[in-house]
Amino acid sequence: QVQLVESGGGLVQPGGSLRLSCAASRFTLDYYTIGWFRQAPGKEREGIGCISSSLGYTYYSDSVKGQFTISRDNAKNTVYLQMNSLKPEDTAVYYCAATRSRWSINCPIYATGYDYWGQGTQVTVSS
Repeated sequence: QVQLVESGGGLVQPGGSLRLSCAASRFTLDYYTIGWFRQAPGKEREGIGCISSSLGYTYYSDSVKGQFTISRDNAKNTVYLQMNSLKPEDTAVYYCAATRSRWSINCPIYATGYDYWGQGTQVTVSS
């Protein structure tokens, strides 16, 4: 019933920008807290940011703070991840995840905090 689809990944040069989308279907996104994660080959999944369902509070990991921005468009049932100043170490498969828990003034960036996951989209930063 719940479906999340990431899109917008691809090949980008160092210093470039990319916007990823997480589109929801068969459920209303504004009732869900959304997290963004990434996983590079041979490395563990890393939580990079989240946006709460109640107040739209955003939180970012230290590794991407000031570089990435999360926003949501409830009319389109979509959450966005704006990625700027991309570096080769940002290369990974990026996932969005959702939980029906109604976080307000904070949100989790750990994987066990989420119930539903998208398939991921590949981001490659290389010249």
